[in-house]
Amino acid sequence: MSWRSKEIWIEFIGGARKTSNICWAFILFCGSLGFFVVGISSYLGRNWISFFPPQEIIFFPQGLVMSFYGIAGLFISSYLWSTIFWNVGSGYDRFDRNEGIVSIFRWGFPGTNRRILLRFILKDIQSIRIEAKEGISVQRVLYMEIRGQGSFPLTGTNENLTPREIEKKAAELAYFLNVPIEVL
Repeated sequence: MSWRSKEIWIEFIGGARKTSNICWAFILFCGSLGFFVVGISSYLGRNWISFFPPQEIIFFPQGLVMSFYGIAGLFISSYLWSTIFWNVGSGYDRFDRNEGIVSIFRWGFPGTNRRILLRFILKDIQSIRIEAKEGISVQRVLYMEIRGQGSFPLTGTNENLTPREIEKKAAELAYFLNVPIEVL
């Protein structure tokens, strides 16, 4: 999603609050909770889950391993839920021709560096670069090359843009900034 006028372009970046992330966090939570409950019920000798009688799963080694996997899954699930809750990675890219400044803002994890704000002078932008990696995990990323400071990604790492969409986005932004496009 973006907002444009004649002199200002604001591109909003979505963070971790996506339907797919919520689904994966929920699935991981339920699965790891199931492993943990089966492991604990085998230790206590109680029948907490009806389709796994405690006599069939001996605590050492099966119940212990299932408890370990359950605890590990719960930790990973809590990490995913915290990234969703804090919407890590969301923010915006603001290109302002009036002020001659580019601002890149992202939200991180809570703490002293939760707000990440980078500012560049518009004249220092050398080019817009498209980098495409094809194969099993296709990745197409749009970068902004800054003189003396390297390149900065403008698209999210989990944005799956088609070649046509990323070319259109790069062409519009390069035209707006009056810089060339590089393709790698």
